[in-house]
Amino acid sequence: MAVRLNRKALSHARKLIEAGKVQRDVRDDWSEHAPSTEQENSFIDKHGFGTFADWHLGRDDDKSEGAKGSVSFPFGDFNKVHRCAVISLESRAAQHGHEDIRDAAKKLLELMDSD
Repeated sequence: MAVRLNRKALSHARKLIEAGKVQRDVRDDWSEHAPSTEQENSFIDKHGFGTFADWHLGRDDDKSEGAKGSVSFPFGDFNKVHRCAVISLESRAAQHGHEDIRDAAKKLLELMDSD
């Protein structure tokens, strides 16, 4: 899997955090807070796949452009960055050897926790 850091999504996450659009939840909440497949499809229909991709820190250019499988490591619900999502993706990125994504997630957590 050729997953790499989606720098555009990282910039988007930083801007959201700096604007105060953060859900300060706990680690295990992401399974309940993550958008459903229906919500994802509706968001893509309304805003396009590129905007959907901006909510994911991982991109896999080996996958078909515009396919959900080409993005990974979601960090929010299309409105706010969820702290629980960033904690979860940091852990998964570390487990799968994606150091750049893990490090980006750590920096996002520091930014969220700094205020």
